[in-house]
Amino acid sequence: MTNNEVTLSRGDEYIVFYTGGPYDGQTDTRVSTDGSYDTEITVLVSLDGKETQVVYGNAAAKNVGDQVQVHYTWDPAAGEALEDPDERVSEQ
Repeated sequence: MTNNEVTLSRGDEYIVFYTGGPYDGQTDTRVSTDGSYDTEITVLVSLDGKETQVVYGNAAAKNVGDQVQVHYTWDPAAGEALEDPDERVSEQ
C-alpha cells in the first residue's frame, strides 16, 4: 500500500492544473509559502482588452512521483462575470 498523503514544506514547488473557464487546460508552478497549497487561486484574465478576475477553487492535491499536483476548478460564481461574446458591442 502506498501513502499518497500530500505534504509540502515552506518553499516547495507544486504544479497547478486549471479546469474550466478561460485557463482551462493550462498549468502553472507555485511555491508554498506556509507548508500548504492554496485552497483557491484568483487569476487576472484579459478578454478583448478587458481585465477580469476569475477564481479557481475546489482544490484536489495528489503526489505524482516526487511532485505535488493540485487541480483547481473554475468557480464562475466566485469571480467577476465574464462578458458574453454575443452581448459585446463594438465601438465605431
